[in-house]
Amino acid sequence: MPNLVLIVAMDEMRGIGYKGQLLCYLPNDLKHFKQLTTGHTVIMGRKTYDSLPNGALPNRRNIVISRQKDLKIAKCEVVDSLDSAFALCSSDEDVFVIGGASIYSQALAHANRLELTIIDGRFESDVFFPNIDTQIWSFEKEEKHPADEKHKYSYSFVTYLRK
Repeated sequence: MPNLVLIVAMDEMRGIGYKGQLLCYLPNDLKHFKQLTTGHTVIMGRKTYDSLPNGALPNRRNIVISRQKDLKIAKCEVVDSLDSAFALCSSDEDVFVIGGASIYSQALAHANRLELTIIDGRFESDVFFPNIDTQIWSFEKEEKHPADEKHKYSYSFVTYLRK
């Protein structure tokens, strides 16, 4: 089994999206996401794939989970379950789960690391990241970033490791 990492941006209430969109635009979060995931496998649900502005993420192996039989997506491997996705990348070193909420909920029990962007504030959200149980997860590090001319909200990059 590879090192499974859940990567997500969320608000103070664990909100991760609204009507298929990110909560807000944070250019440095997108750069951080790209830096961590480039060269690795990313696993996502079909709705998360649909929310990507340009389709499959470049320079990454894209695996999409969908219940829709015979779904074909350019530059992606499509499977019907998280277990099937895991089977495809069993020899990978690092695999990143990038959403959405139901995929995060299923994958959390298998994850070794959480890479969170915590956005200071509360947004209208209709999907949420699961609760992080501090009996299972230990805080590793935090890097705080203030709001600035490119970032309307302050935010922090936070890493948790499984105990």
